[in-house]
Amino acid sequence: MSVRDGGWRWRCQAPNDGGNAPLELVILAPVVIFLIGLVIAAGRVLLAQDAVGAAAQAAARQASISLSAAAARQSAPPVALAVLRQDGLRCTPAVSLGLAGFGFPAGVPAQVSATVRCTVRLSDLLVPGLPWSRTLRARFVSPLDPYRARTLAAALLLDRRES
Repeated sequence: MSVRDGGWRWRCQAPNDGGNAPLELVILAPVVIFLIGLVIAAGRVLLAQDAVGAAAQAAARQASISLSAAAARQSAPPVALAVLRQDGLRCTPAVSLGLAGFGFPAGVPAQVSATVRCTVRLSDLLVPGLPWSRTLRARFVSPLDPYRARTLAAALLLDRRES
């Protein structure tokens, strides 16, 4: 600064910033890489959650087209496992079914539900070597046909026993 005619006048000088670019790169590069990795990890977890949701939907649909609750209990879990394998998830699903709809008489609207829980190792989804796991859960409800006899399988079993 200099004084001229009783006032202050600022001198503009370019700051000496030679060599700051490599330092900025060293500081910012890990942060940018971490943020990109975080976005990729979140996307992979969301895709895995979608796969579990698709497995729950397939299991509920399979249960809803079964003729009895017992047949639904047998056919729904393998369908859920097949959907998870098709989507590339390596986990053993726990499939729980809500089959109360099979107890309603024909002509009454009813539904069944399927809940799929799958514990996925994050090393399979994110970065290899991570020891953590995450339990993903999805539920889906599927309607039963109100005009289909729901006790057909039980009636067939009774006919076989009587003969």
